[in-house]
Amino acid sequence: MLFLFRLYNFNLLDEEKRAGVVFSASLHFHTRSTVGVGYRIVRTFPLQPYLSGPMANRLLGRCARLIGKSSSQPVAPAAAARFHLTLAGPVEVPRIRSRLWVTERFLCERAITKDEPLPSLPVRTQLDEMIEKASTPEEILCAWEEHGGNSNQAAAALRRWTQLMLKTKGKFKGDQTDVLTDPRLLDMMDTLSKHVSLVWNGNLVTALRTLGIMKVPPTNPVLSSVQTEVLWRVRRLSCKQLAFLIDWGAGKKAPQDVAIVNSALKQLELRWTEIADAKTVCVLISRGEKMAPSLMDRLEDKALELSESFSVDDIRKVCVALAAQSRRSVPLLRAVSYHLLQKPSSEFTTPVIMDLAFAYGKLNFTHSQVFQRMASELFPRVPELSPTDVTRCAKSLGFLKWLHIPLFEAFAENYTANSEKYSTLQLCNLLMTFARLGFQPSKGEEFYSKVHAVLKESLASLEPFLQTDVVWSLCVLQQAKPHYLIPLTQTSHVTNLSEGSPARVENYTLKLLHIATTLLLEQPGSSDTVPSLGVLSVPATSSSLSELQSSLREALQSLVGGKTGALRTGVDTVYGWTIDGEIVVDCDNKPVDMSMLKAPHLPNGGGDQDLPAGARRLAFLVWEFPSYGSKSRDLLGRFVMMKRHLQLAGFILVEVPYYEWHELKTEWQKLAYLKDKMGKAVAEDIAK
Repeated sequence: MLFLFRLYNFNLLDEEKRAGVVFSASLHFHTRSTVGVGYRIVRTFPLQPYLSGPMANRLLGRCARLIGKSSSQPVAPAAAARFHLTLAGPVEVPRIRSRLWVTERFLCERAITKDEPLPSLPVRTQLDEMIEKASTPEEILCAWEEHGGNSNQAAAALRRWTQLMLKTKGKFKGDQTDVLTDPRLLDMMDTLSKHVSLVWNGNLVTALRTLGIMKVPPTNPVLSSVQTEVLWRVRRLSCKQLAFLIDWGAGKKAPQDVAIVNSALKQLELRWTEIADAKTVCVLISRGEKMAPSLMDRLEDKALELSESFSVDDIRKVCVALAAQSRRSVPLLRAVSYHLLQKPSSEFTTPVIMDLAFAYGKLNFTHSQVFQRMASELFPRVPELSPTDVTRCAKSLGFLKWLHIPLFEAFAENYTANSEKYSTLQLCNLLMTFARLGFQPSKGEEFYSKVHAVLKESLASLEPFLQTDVVWSLCVLQQAKPHYLIPLTQTSHVTNLSEGSPARVENYTLKLLHIATTLLLEQPGSSDTVPSLGVLSVPATSSSLSELQSSLREALQSLVGGKTGALRTGVDTVYGWTIDGEIVVDCDNKPVDMSMLKAPHLPNGGGDQDLPAGARRLAFLVWEFPSYGSKSRDLLGRFVMMKRHLQLAGFILVEVPYYEWHELKTEWQKLAYLKDKMGKAVAEDIAK
């Protein structure tokens, strides 16, 4: 007799409880005799008050025990005939004399017999020990010839033989026919192919990679059988093995290989929550270019979860992979940065520091504590660094606008001591980084003497865009010579820079204007060779106004009393610089109408009247947050050059930093601030 037990309406909804709905638990007993006569007896027990979770569990367990005990008691066959089902009252459950089924345990328990064998690993053979101890490929082949083995051992032996081949002979190069036709090796591969279904998952996946390292042709039957078996078993592989397949299949184009990788990716999309180790996450993220964005998002979440167990090398791999894919996952970068700071100094090797600097720079992710730690670890090693490492690290920190003066001084000294080892391109990168950050070495004379000695021979041979970048950087660093500047202002060079996207053309047009301005204002003796700046069209400012710029313009309008001729805003000058606001004040610092005054800084030249005696031209410059270095109030190099050019052009500068302006809350405070800044700027000019 077979008894089945069900409990309905077990859990009650809160809303139904509040509504006063009364439920009952129903116990259904289904019996079936061995001779085909069946009965269905239902007895309903109203349960009030409502059952709680623990109470329901106890009731379920008690009913199960009672059913088991009652099933072991015999009942007369005549009782079944006299049974009448009623709507209310007790109901007697008939019992049929047949094979008895006794339940003396809880439903959640599993019956385990004492004689049940436990799963165990296969017994290790002499072949396994010889494979592990082998030190040459020949020992593997001899052991296989002497002892033979099953397909699983063949896969392990093949993997070990390949490892020893790579270790002793470097790698499989050229024609390896004599090696791959060894009868012992062929027998090993034949055993693997014939009984591939018996190979363990780990050895099967490794065998697939081993055959690829051996450069077995795609038509080889052994390779085909292993590939087919992997496809059949892909659902049974662990996440680590799936990650191994994805890493193995990166860059492969064969249809069967692509099918294996795609199947592994589909499985990972379904089973990504099973990933539990950091190595697997690192491997998968490093191959993220083959994955769907949704899977990459989940892998980043998993990496965030496992970030505490990452080693420094794991952090390096994850950061470099994110940088290569341009995935700026801020939560993950913050987490790995925190754990990176907890690592000992012994793990901060030079390659790790270089890769981390590249990744943070590529992703434009700033973390001053990490940078400080990397700088302190790298500083003692700078004399030993190669030119490639110096320029690579300096360029990465330059992208981040992070200037560590002792470290950059060490970079400059490294170049001075090893200038003959630096290529021209490496020197160009170093100069552009120094210019971006506005860094001037303390031993500048010695440093720049070696720089000029190299550029004198190689500057003219550089590609036009790179040549423009280098000369512009020398202008920022105040190291541009007339013979560097004059060739770049010629029409032929200007024409060479007119190719490319509109944004690129505009960028290099501005750089040419800055170069010409340097020659005109900083090298006045050579100004007769400079063509008119009007030859270069001044790009109109197309970017939208920031909140600070809009607020400053409103305050300047109030300052001049709304006079239209007394104020210019957003002034695009012939020097390639944009002035946020321009006014002319008299000797009493009162704004005057300048619509008819000469303005040599404008493309149209302004009016025809000279500046009145005692009058001064003021330029208001807004310094936004990006105008400064990271965690610093020092302007970047291009803005230092902007100040220098405008001052040489006759302007008195009124600088408005973001960190001062944001503290002003009322219009009165802003007007008072501007008047005070104007008074101080004029006083400093008079003092000069």
